Amino acid sequence: MLSKTVFTAIVSLVGLCAVLLWRVREGRTAVTARKLLIPPMGMATGFCMFLVPAFRFPLTWAIGAFLTGAILLAWPLLATSSLRREGDAIMMKRSGAFFAVIVVLAAIRYFARAYFDSILTLEQTGALFFVLAFGMILRWRLSLYHSYRALTSVEPPLDPALEEASN
Repeated sequence: MLSKTVFTAIVSLVGLCAVLLWRVREGRTAVTARKLLIPPMGMATGFCMFLVPAFRFPLTWAIGAFLTGAILLAWPLLATSSLRREGDAIMMKRSGAFFAVIVVLAAIRYFARAYFDSILTLEQTGALFFVLAFGMILRWRLSLYHSYRALTSVEPPLDPALEEASN
């Protein structure tokens, strides 16, 4: 039987691999408003965990975790990803450091969890990191959505070949 610590480490690694694969796949298709906004809305359903008393912790901790995610941990994601127009499509442009940022954020989460597990229950620690991740992802996705709106409100540049054909 696996201990809780080993089990959570395995689940964290599987989750990291899933996120990396999802990001690779997501980068190959055009970005839409739905693709930017649905993940945080779907993730928001996770707040239902707080209906169960075992997951609850003080509101000040929740605010601190959310702000830490939105201010500190979202910054590397914002710095390593942007949107660009390619013809009629809006595509995600990531720097080479984007995946390193994801791995470093996962490592920070994993090693900080060891500390929090010593003062909180496993459920509270998971809930606290959920709030932190939600703050990070919400800020990142909303920033990308604002960029998307700016790119879609501008008419795409005319293709020079089409412009010559019409003359």
